[in-house]
Amino acid sequence: MPLQIIRDDRALDYYCRCSVMWRLAIATYTKAGGVPWALANTRPKTAYVGIDYALRSSTDAPSRFAICCAQVFDSDGAGLDFIAYEAEDVSVFRRNPFMHKEQMLKVMARSLSIYQSCHAGDLPQRVVVFKNTEFRKPEIEGCLAAFRNVQDVELLQVQESHGWQGMLFSQPKSAERHPCHRGQILPLGDHEALLWTQGNIPEMAGNRGYFYKEGKGIPSPLLITRFAGRGDFFDVCEEALALTKMNWNNDGPYTRLPVTLEYADVLAQVIKRMPKLEAKPYPVRLFM
Repeated sequence: MPLQIIRDDRALDYYCRCSVMWRLAIATYTKAGGVPWALANTRPKTAYVGIDYALRSSTDAPSRFAICCAQVFDSDGAGLDFIAYEAEDVSVFRRNPFMHKEQMLKVMARSLSIYQSCHAGDLPQRVVVFKNTEFRKPEIEGCLAAFRNVQDVELLQVQESHGWQGMLFSQPKSAERHPCHRGQILPLGDHEALLWTQGNIPEMAGNRGYFYKEGKGIPSPLLITRFAGRGDFFDVCEEALALTKMNWNNDGPYTRLPVTLEYADVLAQVIKRMPKLEAKPYPVRLFM
């Protein structure tokens, strides 16, 4: 039976008592099998997958890279599990690891089996895969091979660091006092766009005129690049935006990254300290 220990000097001594109580309540509810909230207005039978890597602290380990794949959920919030995969003999380009076709096929096939186990063996009609590095040709081929019976496959790179920034102007040479609106999309091409997941939220502004959760600074957008897919690219960006509100282990209205990458990164940091990975899915509730 999994056991979680909460330490008073770290988790419970946070100055904002509302935040502590909220996080404890959500974690308890989720660990009991509840679904705190779910996506709305999404395409049915869609599976969302996030991929992240972690570098092991010891180079004596069987492999330096441990890959974490987060098989996320559908619009009902079902099937929120992680799988971890030991990445051996990966290609390294610009200090980033990339999988071969067979490795990617194996990881995606395991993610697909988790989805099917939660949906009476049915395949999703659509799969959206998120990664913070580019999809190289062998990885694209591996994904498409794993999802060969899926009608629609979207492969998206989500970059945080890219050099783009934006300011809001309502009049020439007169910048607004608040940043760009959250949810703003600026297309850079047919398959590339800037998406502001941080910024002003007029619906939460009240009498102040603007609401910016981060408080100060100029928010940088995410750079979304599509490597495979045929749907409306604006709809894909809006899905990525919606997924920034699906991190249950959070007391804010949103996070900067889609939950697919948020959770994949969390597990990657945990499993890189494990001497041996188990070939089984890890429920997300164990990490809250």
